[in-house]
Amino acid sequence: MDLAMASSVLRLLADPTRVRLLALLEHEELTVAELAAVLHLAQPRVSTHLAKLKEAGLVRDRRAGVSAYYRANNDGNEAQHRLLGSLRESIEDALLREDNARLPDVLANRAREEGWADTVAGDMERHYSPGRTWETLARSLLQLLATGDVLDIASGDGITAELLAPHAHSIVCVDSSERVVEAAAKRLRTFTNVQVRQGDMHALDLGEQRFDLVLMLHALTYAEHPTRAVAEAARLLRPGGRLLAVTLGQHDHRTAVEPFDHRNLGFSEKQLDGYARAAGLEVLSCVRLSRERKAPHFEVISLLARKPA
Repeated sequence: MDLAMASSVLRLLADPTRVRLLALLEHEELTVAELAAVLHLAQPRVSTHLAKLKEAGLVRDRRAGVSAYYRANNDGNEAQHRLLGSLRESIEDALLREDNARLPDVLANRAREEGWADTVAGDMERHYSPGRTWETLARSLLQLLATGDVLDIASGDGITAELLAPHAHSIVCVDSSERVVEAAAKRLRTFTNVQVRQGDMHALDLGEQRFDLVLMLHALTYAEHPTRAVAEAARLLRPGGRLLAVTLGQHDHRTAVEPFDHRNLGFSEKQLDGYARAAGLEVLSCVRLSRERKAPHFEVISLLARKPA
């Protein structure tokens, strides 16, 4: 972002009303009437400010029948988003808290008038409804799986194993952190088919154990030697067994991932494919799974590969 663009954004946000609008639209998609109700302002005034924000690319709208729904534009200039994020984190104000406190009543009025499903159509995954959570969805779909013997590499505190344990013959969780292993053992203590061990993903000491499924869910971002880590996972597969690796796509946002102790800046699909083939695996798929809406728009890619029978 050059000086002219930064100055333009700062001038735009010199008006407190525009800051209040952006703060609301970061979290919800709202109409002019709803924004006016939350901010206690006249609709024409709200429309004028929205027009300026939209012209600057900070807000976008979506037509639904006779209504227009506005939302913060998270797909714009990344440098601009970093500037906005810095400003957002530094502001603490009673007026913004009051706006947030009024928002639920406005959303409840919309739901009563239109019906909840109609109000979130096309954007349903971003909105809560009782009992409808990602955890519930995952636990429901996992009932369709039969995973056999599973090795979970860089297993963290065991949340994946907790989900899979009722549907697996056995699970071995391995993580390099002693403290994390202790937390996982505590979480998983009720499952008799789960073992938790401390170990290095580059050199796993599991004796003659072999597995039907090896998971590397965000493990490779912590790998000093990714090629070796994938080869080690492949070594521990039974013939016909599968490796599922999920990781960040290649990026250049070092500062954003430093707090998480990442050892590298993600991978390309070509790299993952190459690691698997070098380990003697047959690549079944290597695709981009998702792209985050908010800057810096991290992408997640996955590799599914099989050891030849």
